[in-house]
Amino acid sequence: MWIGADEAGKGPVLGPMVAAAVRAPADAIPESVDDSKRLAPARRTELADRLRSDAAVGVGVAVVSPARIDDPETDMNSLTVAAQVEAIAAVAAADDSVVVDAGDVDADRFGRKVGAGVDAAVSVRSEHRADERYPHVAAASIVAKVERDVRIEALSDDYGEVGSGYPSDDRTRAFLAEYVRENGELPACARASWSTCDDVLAAAEQSSLADF
Repeated sequence: MWIGADEAGKGPVLGPMVAAAVRAPADAIPESVDDSKRLAPARRTELADRLRSDAAVGVGVAVVSPARIDDPETDMNSLTVAAQVEAIAAVAAADDSVVVDAGDVDADRFGRKVGAGVDAAVSVRSEHRADERYPHVAAASIVAKVERDVRIEALSDDYGEVGSGYPSDDRTRAFLAEYVRENGELPACARASWSTCDDVLAAAEQSSLADF
């Protein structure tokens, strides 16, 4: 059996990072899977639902909260390893072959860390852009992206329009600025350690000083 693992949401300023692992025989992976970024949202959702509903497919998901990301005792590389390990461990069995999308500039080092973290006796191959080469990893990238999107949509239910959660999104920056203006602090869904949050807080402080 093969397992592919990948994560979504490593760079956003809002919401969690989500890792997913997909365990399946090769013929259970839809031929149309691809790197999640290349697929329309509706198509990603359709494929994720198909994977989750297939009895031949095992899906593991791990969610890393903003609070955990902000912990000064850790870093994104370590958290990416931990998240992929958690997702893989949820579905892995002895002698499975695992391919992961490397979350480190040193792909081999990343693979060794993931392999060391999984209790099951699996073999791990780690490559950059593995979601473009391996259908199982592409499937995992789709599941991870859809799960994160669902969680961002839930934030919009709680806070109103928050955008995509990425620092480059004007809607996300506008949401953060407005929230800080109204509440004097960042929302719990924000990654406070991100420079985007520092910028928003600094701008709010300057605005307050100008008003004073």
